[in-house]
Amino acid sequence: MSIHKVDAKALDMILETMVSTVSESRDEVFDIEEQCRKDFESLTKELEDVKIRVAIMINDSDSLDSKARFARKRLSEVSMHFNQFSEEQVRDAYERAHKLQVDLQMNRQLEKELRNRRDELELRLKGLQQTIEKAAHLVSQISVVQNYLTQDLKFVGEALQEAKRKQDFGLKIIEAQEQERKKLSREIHDGPAQMLANVMMRSDLIERVQRERGPEEALVEIRSLKVMVRNALYEVRRIIYDLRPMALDDLGLVPTLRKYLQTTEDYNTNSGVRLNFVNIGQVIRLPSDMEVALFRLVQEAVQNSLKHAQPQQIQVKLSISKELVTVVIKDDGKGFDAAIQKEGSFGLVGMRERVELLEGSMTIDSQPGAGTMVLIQVPYELK
Repeated sequence: MSIHKVDAKALDMILETMVSTVSESRDEVFDIEEQCRKDFESLTKELEDVKIRVAIMINDSDSLDSKARFARKRLSEVSMHFNQFSEEQVRDAYERAHKLQVDLQMNRQLEKELRNRRDELELRLKGLQQTIEKAAHLVSQISVVQNYLTQDLKFVGEALQEAKRKQDFGLKIIEAQEQERKKLSREIHDGPAQMLANVMMRSDLIERVQRERGPEEALVEIRSLKVMVRNALYEVRRIIYDLRPMALDDLGLVPTLRKYLQTTEDYNTNSGVRLNFVNIGQVIRLPSDMEVALFRLVQEAVQNSLKHAQPQQIQVKLSISKELVTVVIKDDGKGFDAAIQKEGSFGLVGMRERVELLEGSMTIDSQPGAGTMVLIQVPYELK
């Protein structure tokens, strides 16, 4: 099975490029919207001016039309009674009628041009209004996309990296299960199985010794056989305890933790590390799955400390209150930078997985040279 490594930094760079492109597009659309608004304001003012001029032209045309009709009537009277008017009066009547007619035609032509300009401006303003509305809507949509990219997808690289870690953790669990089976098989073969085989051989030897050397020699061999059986029983119990402490089912979490820490301290007498257990809450039984999970969490934290921290003292505090189970594992070891995820390290990942299954929380406080404190809190309602 091929597993491709997730490059969170590359994903973040791609996301930043996307955000930058979307931001530039939003600015461009916004600039277009603003320019359209300026054009809209300018054309609106021009339209108002054109409408005023059209109204003036209409009034002027009406006035000129009335004057032109009167001038034509006057010219008609002069023409009919030509002999009654002087040459200057005839010429004046003709020129006045002609001038008014020309002024009326020019005024009507200008009115027509102004009307056309008004219609053109109204059409352009309608188009600009639609463009402004579309641009504003587009800016709003781009803003939504930008917010989505900058907020909801901000940690997409970390999320994928976390998914990759969980995938690796799942594979590690499978591998650990196989290793645990091999270890268990080897321990049973090299320990109790080998001892029981020796017991069978020694039992045959005892019969021969009893026949050949007498009861006293046989009794010595029986005592040796008892030691061998006792050691085999101890190994069997140790293996069972590693698989699942029987005391956890029989006595509960508090006595099992106390016994586990004492046994672990005895196993590590050469290192001089001291393991202390403090129970500051009620001593009650919890649901079986919760007791197992909390025991394994403490076991993992203690083993991590012994393996990596080189501590002189490890303290485990347990508190069971009305609504909360609190566990604190603290050591005075060399500590580490809790913000750095060590490649290939699945101990803390496994602990977080267990805590999440309990719907609880886990906090790790550690600094190089300042020891480590693991705080685990799990909600629990006493009945």
